[in-house]
Amino acid sequence: MHRDWDDVRREFPALRDWTFLNTATYGQTPARGIDAACEHFARRNRFACSDFLDWFDDADRIRAQASQLVNAAPEDIALLPTASAALSLLLGGMEWAPGDRVVTLHNEFPNNLYYPALLAERQVEFVETSWDGFYDAISDRTRLVALSSVNYTNGFRPPLDEIAQFLRARGVTFYIDGTQSVGALRMDVGAIQPAMMAVNAYKWLMTPNGAGFTYVHPEQRRNLKPNVIGWRSHHGWRDVDQLHHGAPDFKETAEKYEGGMLPFPSLYAMGSSLELILELGPERIEQRVLSLASQLREMLRDLGGLLLYDEAPHFESPIVAARWPGVEASNLARQLREKRILVSARHGNLRVSVHFYNGEQDLARLADGLRELLQA
Repeated sequence: MHRDWDDVRREFPALRDWTFLNTATYGQTPARGIDAACEHFARRNRFACSDFLDWFDDADRIRAQASQLVNAAPEDIALLPTASAALSLLLGGMEWAPGDRVVTLHNEFPNNLYYPALLAERQVEFVETSWDGFYDAISDRTRLVALSSVNYTNGFRPPLDEIAQFLRARGVTFYIDGTQSVGALRMDVGAIQPAMMAVNAYKWLMTPNGAGFTYVHPEQRRNLKPNVIGWRSHHGWRDVDQLHHGAPDFKETAEKYEGGMLPFPSLYAMGSSLELILELGPERIEQRVLSLASQLREMLRDLGGLLLYDEAPHFESPIVAARWPGVEASNLARQLREKRILVSARHGNLRVSVHFYNGEQDLARLADGLRELLQA
């Protein structure tokens, strides 16, 4: 189905009253997602939760949608609520030795900084490096590289295919946080083959908090033990009349990392967003957001903005960072909000992020608002 972008935009009620260019902070949930969550509550009342096992059939359908989006198999997908839960699962399940090294890039999202830094207690070295020094930072003691598919502060988009090939040849575990790109840019874990790729769905997958998904490579699943153990840990958990007593016998699929109940209202909303993305087509969405980002960069240049995109490669993403000498980005973002124009400030840059529900009219309103403030 080839839908007009203005027609798609009408699925997002908040866009009627706001110029919203801030998906890198929070995505807007489509009306169909809100309806799906509400329908779940109505269904609970209608059936008094007597059909709760059927909810898990729906979860498996959503799992399959997620796998289709990132080119994985459904059994590779765990419905984990946050990227931090996924990274904690991975780092907590690895056997660390003194002198091991974890590598990430400067200005990474705190998820990729906090836990690795705490590994210093186990004499694990944590290295934050510039992109120019990234490959030199990979030594024979490097056990793990943790990167975001798109940097949350500035839109930097590391070449994941190239990095994955380099790390695979050296036996280094590769973790990707896809939260800032999946839903806007295409992701192919079948080609990249990371050990794990996690997505928190409240940004570019436009989902209420509490839902997300994680890809876990089959080889990683052989050695990575679950860190949450609950009534769904045993492979026969669906036989609720005779739940297993004793040590659980885990499934071989990524479902074994879920452990207990799932956040069904948010999951149903995520399923609706995945449905919309697959309906529109991931390639078409990527073309849309990159085209809008290109127009945005040109507009910011015309207003005197200095762009990181113009200073170094790998900034081709839906997140655009700009700065104006002598202008405080946080104040600029606050002043724009007073005009009902939503952007963000991150590390001294004004951060503007475009999704497929944005349009040229949003960029024009941002340009008018910035022009007025910068000339004041």
